[in-house]
Amino acid sequence: MGKFQVLDHPLIQHKLTMIRESKCGTKVFREVVNEIAMLMAYEVSRDMPLEDVEIETPLVKTVQKQLSGKKVAIVPILRAGLGMVDGMLEMIPAAKVGHIGLYRDHESLEPVEYFVKLPSDIQERQMFVVDPMLATGGSAIMAIDALKRRGATTIKFVCLVAAPEGVQALQDAHPDVDIYVAALDEKLDENGYIVPGLGDAGDRLFGTK
Repeated sequence: MGKFQVLDHPLIQHKLTMIRESKCGTKVFREVVNEIAMLMAYEVSRDMPLEDVEIETPLVKTVQKQLSGKKVAIVPILRAGLGMVDGMLEMIPAAKVGHIGLYRDHESLEPVEYFVKLPSDIQERQMFVVDPMLATGGSAIMAIDALKRRGATTIKFVCLVAAPEGVQALQDAHPDVDIYVAALDEKLDENGYIVPGLGDAGDRLFGTK
């Protein structure tokens, strides 16, 4: 079973409370989502492999550590996932970025895939799938299905706020995928929204209704 981890660092929790607040406007919401993604990138990259490299400091030659092994790809689930990309790129600037476009059919609540564009070498990359919300789990499952069909083997899912139902659904569908969340909330309501949640992340990021 993949790892499930709540990243409850005080800075992450503080910033998450800021964006949960209904009075938080689009500009601040977008900036703070970015900051949380940056802090989460620090944690989710903790097990990235290192290798020795010989360098010269101003004083001596020395052997030190640098990142090795798998290259990274960040894959936002459109459109809300876009809000987390820049923050992660701040920490991992060499990462490639793919995109998976899904929308939720408001009648069936099921996700529909409409766009997939990925780096050509995803089978060699550590994939970070990012989306602010893990509600029913449908979009995350479909996005990871799309990646696996195209050859991805090492996938982590990173989100801000998750419902227990979504975590369970994602673990059942993809037991090999590590899941990192900033908060595990109480439940889904009858409309499929996370409670207490933070509303519709896409609308709040981009100022739409």
